[in-house]
Amino acid sequence: MKTINDFNFKDKKALVRVDFNVPQSADLKVTDNTRIVAAKETVDKILNDGGSVILMTHLGRPKGKVSEEFSLKNIVPEIEAVFGRKVQFCDDCLGDNATRMTSELKPGDILLLENLRFYDEEEAGNAEFAEKLAKYADAYVNDAFGTAHREHASTAVIAKYFPSTKFFGLLMAKEIEAVEKVLQKGEKPVTAIIGGSKVSSKITIIENMLPAVDNLIIGGGMAFTFVKALGGSIGSSVVEEDKMDLALEILKRAEAENVKVFLPVDVIAADEFNNDAERKETDIYEIPEGWMGLDAGPRSRDLIHDVILDSKTILWNGPIGVFEMPNFSAGTVALGDSIAESTRNGAFSLVGGGDSVAFVKQFGYDDKVSYVSTGGGAMLESLEGKELPGIRAINN
Repeated sequence: MKTINDFNFKDKKALVRVDFNVPQSADLKVTDNTRIVAAKETVDKILNDGGSVILMTHLGRPKGKVSEEFSLKNIVPEIEAVFGRKVQFCDDCLGDNATRMTSELKPGDILLLENLRFYDEEEAGNAEFAEKLAKYADAYVNDAFGTAHREHASTAVIAKYFPSTKFFGLLMAKEIEAVEKVLQKGEKPVTAIIGGSKVSSKITIIENMLPAVDNLIIGGGMAFTFVKALGGSIGSSVVEEDKMDLALEILKRAEAENVKVFLPVDVIAADEFNNDAERKETDIYEIPEGWMGLDAGPRSRDLIHDVILDSKTILWNGPIGVFEMPNFSAGTVALGDSIAESTRNGAFSLVGGGDSVAFVKQFGYDDKVSYVSTGGGAMLESLEGKELPGIRAINN
């Protein structure tokens, strides 16, 4: 893997693709700077070598139109606060001003170009657009794992204009290594916890993981499709009727691969989808009509805990209850506690995918696991075994 650690950036300009698509408040202040913090190590390395940095990113979905709402000037104060350095801002990513400002950069300088998505050419993967950007710098660095699954100009096309000076940033390298550690180099036993509501959205991940894991824990809403397929009564719990045969096929394939599959054995059921609904514990195979399972029950939590404590490598993708409602968050909290304890005991734990990442941040588990991925869709496609365009562009 060719990273920025393989190059000295002294007196070189580095064009660094970052993912600063950060959430903002109504007054356009950054509300979560995780992605900015994640890029700091790469930027520091280049500047400490004696190079200069040209940052490029997208923000939101402006659909090719310039707008105040999606201007990157609004996030400059947060970038400066995180990096502890002055950041120059260019009000366009192309044009005379961008050409002038990039040419005048001195070692130690940071310049942020305006939102790439103000140009339709970015998402279209336009080569001419990519080539114009490439002319600003001596080297290209992709540190935007969150967009590595897109065939965009700044992630998948631009690298070809830097045949010998294209590199992964340190964040990208960590993300790639984390996935490899689970899928290829994981110390056994390897356990995957796959949650969320739909089997259909996770099927490719499950299929790709079966040869790599020893244990598969299936939780959240998707568990009910398996339980119903096995003959259970699930009341009015969420289910994908058309995926029940697929669920049985997954169980058959897991058996053939000697993978132990663990489904919840009990649930906290509710009489409606509401935090204040009536609740009761019930066997997952005997949920009464009119009731729906919204969280893993206490026996399921104990079962999961024992499996996780016996694991050396853990992947967590998807919650096992409706954690957004406090009365149905206990199962996912217990899962977080189990993973944190196993991590303290020396296991490697990777959390990937939007909902589980949101959980670990919201509930303060991000420093209790080994690695939290910054890329939702990119992480999912990595786990599905796909080579991401942004990664392929550097490797080729």
